Amino acid sequence: MPFIIDPWFYVLAIPAVLITGISKGGFAGGAGNMMMPLMALSVPAPVAAGIALPLLCAMDISGLRAWWGKWDKREMRVLVPGALVGILAGGFTFTLFSDHAIKAMVGLTTLVFLGRTLWLARHRQPPPAAPHDPVKGAICAAASGFTSTIAHAGSPPLAIYMYPRRLERQVMAATSVVFFGIVNYVKLIPYFLLGNLSVANLSTALVLLPLAPAGVYLGIWLQKHVPDALFYRVLYALLLVTGVKLTWDGVFA
Repeated sequence: MPFIIDPWFYVLAIPAVLITGISKGGFAGGAGNMMMPLMALSVPAPVAAGIALPLLCAMDISGLRAWWGKWDKREMRVLVPGALVGILAGGFTFTLFSDHAIKAMVGLTTLVFLGRTLWLARHRQPPPAAPHDPVKGAICAAASGFTSTIAHAGSPPLAIYMYPRRLERQVMAATSVVFFGIVNYVKLIPYFLLGNLSVANLSTALVLLPLAPAGVYLGIWLQKHVPDALFYRVLYALLLVTGVKLTWDGVFA
């Protein structure tokens, strides 16, 4: 068959695509990390990556249309060049690092970030918004581009820089959605050269494609109607689940 027919794969892939679409719509950005790990439970990680990228690009079309022009221009001037460096590094090293090592690295980084956030909230008043930092932004964006290329797991490194900035919620959502839209379309180049966009992977992605816009528009609706406090609780909760899952897969699987 030109596409995957294993029912277990679709049991995992269908909710993964919907959740990722919700994230692409601007709600709960950390959920984007769940697509590849869930798919990778039933297929090899490189196959999961190849299936996921066309779906991410399709979601980006709706997300870019909804959030175009609403991003923070100053942040984007720092984040995009950093991401391009990370994508280049990820493309050259894709076959050199094990999937387990990358998942462990991203998962542990996420958990350290969340631990620091919870410690600050428990021991003192919430810190003021972090200032614009071109150096930190470029480093986090490069790490995001790298981990996104390897495992579509670019949200945690970007979150380390973006969440403490405490931008107005729509500005943060737009900046994140457009940033990852650019990253995903650039990633098509190394993925094509590496052979991850095979006929089987593209055909399987086509089967799942109708779920992509449904998830995106649901995310846009949630972003507009869910209160700020709950919005950030969901973000941190999803990052916690993602961090634990990636760490477990990287260290023990």
